[in-house]
Amino acid sequence: MNRRRILLAATALALTPAGRASAAVPATPRLDLTATTGPWLREITLSETRVPQSFAFDNTNKRLYTAQLTQGGRILAGESAAVSGADRSRNGDLCVTRLDWRGTVTGRMYLKGFGHGVSIGAEPVGTSTYLWTETDAVPDSQGNGYGTRVARFRFTDGAVLTTGSTSLVRHDPVPGSDHNTVALDPVHSRIAHRRRADGVWTYALYDLVTFKAGVFEPLATLTQPDVLTGPTFQGYATLGRHLYTLDGTALSDNVHLTAVDWNTGAVLERQLTDAGGELFYREPEGMAIQIPDATSPARLHFGLASEESLTQTDKKASFYYTDTTVR
Repeated sequence: MNRRRILLAATALALTPAGRASAAVPATPRLDLTATTGPWLREITLSETRVPQSFAFDNTNKRLYTAQLTQGGRILAGESAAVSGADRSRNGDLCVTRLDWRGTVTGRMYLKGFGHGVSIGAEPVGTSTYLWTETDAVPDSQGNGYGTRVARFRFTDGAVLTTGSTSLVRHDPVPGSDHNTVALDPVHSRIAHRRRADGVWTYALYDLVTFKAGVFEPLATLTQPDVLTGPTFQGYATLGRHLYTLDGTALSDNVHLTAVDWNTGAVLERQLTDAGGELFYREPEGMAIQIPDATSPARLHFGLASEESLTQTDKKASFYYTDTTVR
């Protein structure tokens, strides 16, 4: 039996529901988490030396966007001196890199005070791309800033935005919450919102047009399943009736993919994956939905951060996916 099958066989799948869920999202096929393939792109270089926290696809304009915490030593527009990496993390200062689908960097912009970048969205509008991110970061006890609201803005190569920039449209779907992040479903034009309030992690699914109008009436709401409480959360995506999550840490064989039913909150599948097991350093970071072309099925991508060796530690990004469905 090969290593992949050993790892998958060793995974105990507990089909336990979340604490609560309420929805009536129409049925759609579920993606098979055992059928991962790739890499689509392997160990590409981004703008910063730090790990890629998340990524998103503009499927219309064939662009890939990645979010990283800004590295220490950068001096951005309006700054008089270099800022340390620890302060960048505390502030929630992000770098968003734009790439084509061959992995070539075509632009970058910086976001000051936005958050940790656990999940972002990319919305095509004609030939432009509008990004969805967290904003208005507040540092936690570990010195990492996380967003308390959600922002939408047009990607502009070379721009440096602050939370007070006039180009932002800010949303506050759950006032008083923290760790706000979003993910887009490009097939069904929906947006998922994850947040923490009163110590409870909750996901909500909205129609994108309605959400943009500032009307926060969820199509579905569920509390985070217990199986995701202990592991290190690393990203999520939404497609049709299903929420997909990624968790795990670096330098260990504990990267898990999980599928959850938006309607019931039930965990339908949880799989240990050895995708990218050949990488010297392997840390799960981010999920997103890609539509390769008009005739191809949607792909659920998950990202892996890596480095080449003990002496070459600048982080790289690799992307693996599944597009096989289980009905």
